[in-house]
Amino acid sequence: MQRRPAPDASSVLREAVSQQRLPQALAEAEPRIPMYAALRRALVAYRALADHPAWRGSLSMPRRKLSPGDAYDQLPVLAQRLEALGDLPAGGAVPPRYEGTLVTALQAFQERHGLAADGVLGAATLQQLNVPPARRVRQIELGLERLRWTPLLQAARMVVVNVPEFVLRAYEVEGTQVRVRLQMKVIVGKAMDTRTPLFDEPMRFIEFSPYWNVPPSIARGEVIPRLRRDPGYFDQQGFEFVTGSGEVVGSLSAGALDAVLRGAWRIRQRPGPKNALGDIKFVFPNKQNIYLHHTPAPQLFQQARRDFSHGCIRIEAPVELAKFVLQDSPEWSEEKIREAMEAGVSRTIPLKHPLPVLIAYSTVIAKAGRLFFYSDLYGHDEVLDRALRARTAALPSLIR
Repeated sequence: MQRRPAPDASSVLREAVSQQRLPQALAEAEPRIPMYAALRRALVAYRALADHPAWRGSLSMPRRKLSPGDAYDQLPVLAQRLEALGDLPAGGAVPPRYEGTLVTALQAFQERHGLAADGVLGAATLQQLNVPPARRVRQIELGLERLRWTPLLQAARMVVVNVPEFVLRAYEVEGTQVRVRLQMKVIVGKAMDTRTPLFDEPMRFIEFSPYWNVPPSIARGEVIPRLRRDPGYFDQQGFEFVTGSGEVVGSLSAGALDAVLRGAWRIRQRPGPKNALGDIKFVFPNKQNIYLHHTPAPQLFQQARRDFSHGCIRIEAPVELAKFVLQDSPEWSEEKIREAMEAGVSRTIPLKHPLPVLIAYSTVIAKAGRLFFYSDLYGHDEVLDRALRARTAALPSLIR
């Protein structure tokens, strides 16, 4: 993936000021990404909301969750806030109870804030409704900052995962047009202890019916303690040991477990319906050993918040992604892809052309003319905010 060299911002700004061409220099520095312009427009709109009367007080929680048909003494404030945000059409009368267009508007708000769009006003929805516009302004500013240095649109085709959104998109760039060819839900690393790292690497091969080589940390912390408590778990899950010389050992023993703890052996899971990677794995070699894969637990995709993995990224629609990745290999029809996934025999297919994969992080995006906000899952916004404020404070007054 080719990247533009990062300019020295201080030098560029000093030169622009000295040549009295600051507006032109700023325009030239903007990323040529459609979302960048959309977020700039959103920034103007949210700055205008700073003094809006809808945020002069906080919405309070009703005595219980507010469901359609319930009474709520702050319905006028709720309606005013949803109207200001663009989720409720302007000029409508406030109903006597929580119903009709007000429910639809709250569902739209929930969808735009990464919540289950059930139309019920609970604690999580109330928290998002009470976020002041000034905080959203800063969130948009941080989103714009990331777009300035995130390597988007650096290739004609690429796969991008936005971690806080729990979404994967496959893009194609045709001239100045960016087309989303595929979008699906993903499951990412747990926020508390197994966060998915951010990086970009080219995808180089696909593995059908993969083995799962259990990472040493998971073997020590989870698998071996479980096997000591429940030896039947070994055969149930299709585990086997691999020695240092590559020999496969298919029986459980205390000595084998000790060898794994010493780092001399490893545990792996054979292909099959219980395999943690599902039946396909998309590999873009990286130091963190992160990859995309299917899962035997698809029900987790129904959750609004989906940070359940040990760091790797589980994908909702593996066949569709495989078709996108292999579209320059016409011999790989959908039927052949499914056959390879279901074969139960591990098979690795190198890609004719490496495909860039970007694991990105943005808590605000614009799509289809609407603005979407997501929780700062890993606290990266907070870190970036502090870093930018510290850098601004250190800049000379000429370019501050």
